Amino acid sequence: MPEHLAKLEEAIADLHERVAALRSTHAMYPDDAAATAEAALAELGFAERLLRECGERLATLIDPAATRRSDDERTLLRAVFHELSIPVVLLDHGGYIRRINTMGAERLGSTPGYLTGKPFSIFVDLRSRAAMRSWQAAVLQNGETASFDSRLARRGYVEDVRLTVSRLDVPSEPNPLLLVAMSPPLRPATDTGPAPLETEVEDQVVVLAARRLDVLTRMTRLLLRSAVPGGAGDRPVLDEAAALLADSYADWVVVDLCEEPGNPDRLRRAVVSGPSDSDLTELVRCLPPQAAEVPRDVLAHDKAVLRQLIGDEAEFGRTPEGIPVLTMLNARSLLSVPLRGSGGVAHGALTLVRRTNRTSFRLADQGLIEEIGEHIGLALSAR
Repeated sequence: MPEHLAKLEEAIADLHERVAALRSTHAMYPDDAAATAEAALAELGFAERLLRECGERLATLIDPAATRRSDDERTLLRAVFHELSIPVVLLDHGGYIRRINTMGAERLGSTPGYLTGKPFSIFVDLRSRAAMRSWQAAVLQNGETASFDSRLARRGYVEDVRLTVSRLDVPSEPNPLLLVAMSPPLRPATDTGPAPLETEVEDQVVVLAARRLDVLTRMTRLLLRSAVPGGAGDRPVLDEAAALLADSYADWVVVDLCEEPGNPDRLRRAVVSGPSDSDLTELVRCLPPQAAEVPRDVLAHDKAVLRQLIGDEAEFGRTPEGIPVLTMLNARSLLSVPLRGSGGVAHGALTLVRRTNRTSFRLADQGLIEEIGEHIGLALSAR
């Protein structure tokens, strides 16, 4: 309540100053009375809204029945919000989900309880995030509703959508809120992104477990073969390991090695393996790994980093033009683990990226890749 009173006093003081300026302007320039009167009418409307707000709040304070009615109305409004026949989400001024209705949660592929408190931007495709954030900032600043085409990152695919963003000024909130409604796009998208990869099969626990076991078995066989005297050197082994993971478990695989084992400040990008139809492999290989936050954090803290959904698209570095690498790769999920060798010393970091046409990495995936990372690290230590 004290905060609300302070804002009210500030609004009244500003109104007083503007009215005084209008009076002096009218006294000095009586011939401009029409323009001055129009501005005065606008201030009168503002004063009317201010008085009405004060009256409603005062009535709530002195009338217990009004308080009960207000609580009943809020309960009714919450019920109406959740049962709306269109997907809607209420965001705070920072872009975090305050409330989301049933249809909105279904559109984002989860439940209201899970989604509440998470940034709405992580459910938007990386290529559409910058534009969406700019629109949100514009609506917060000028209060004008904005409607624009965007793209949601659903599990296993992307979905084109039209977002309508409106500002809500709630007296009980210190900052304005944003109401986002989701509807079908006005125009069909020309770029649909990568084709979905077996989204129905990806949800089957047994199949997932079998795939993980198959990847681990193939990787173990590869590393054992490389340990035979006269076998391949470090680089071919890393190339084969990265290609195996890129082919069967991720879209992009990046290996960054320490020039000095255990020193995360001196890294070199050893291997990059990606889709055969992509021309970005060489670009990613040439980027300095020191500029990427993820491998440095993995090595500095000696623990894995799992991003089921990408929150910070710049944490794997930027291109020379300033484009976030994860945006360029059309990333959905990221997993990075240390290549821990004998004595627990890390030789580097192994980073996997999945695009928007795949499901996110999960904790079970983290466990598997950590095991594979240790196997690769031990293989490097043995040479």
